[in-house]
Order: sequence, then structure tokens, then C-alpha cells
Amino acid sequence: MTDSYGNGHAVVVEDRGSGLGTVLGIVVILALLAAIWWFALGPGTATSSRSGNDANVPAPTVAVPSSP
Repeated sequence: MTDSYGNGHAVVVEDRGSGLGTVLGIVVILALLAAIWWFALGPGTATSSRSGNDANVPAPTVAVPSSP
């Protein structure tokens, strides 16, 4: 019986695991979902707890009368 590997042909075995790409893709998708939640629904929303038009109202001051 002859060896089929001895005639100049080489058997190439490539181990191309796609596990790292899959894990990286899942992490990126989870990060995007977390960012969307943070800015749309979570603590990063830009709503204020103040009500009414009391924002930037100056405090009353005492005016010093001018002397004649």
C-alpha cells in the first residue's frame, strides 16, 4: 500500500474558529442596547424635576439709595 501523502500533495488543516468574532459581536450589540437604554429611558435622560418657570430667576437684592 502506498502513501498518498508522498506524491507532492499536502493536507492543510485550518482551524478558523469564529468564536472570538461571535463573542465580540454579542458584546458590541449589548453595549449598543445599554447605551440606548441609558440615554432614552435610564438615568441619562435629560428631563428635569423642576416644575414651573422658576429656572434662572435672580434673587431679590436690596438697592442702596444714592446720596444727593
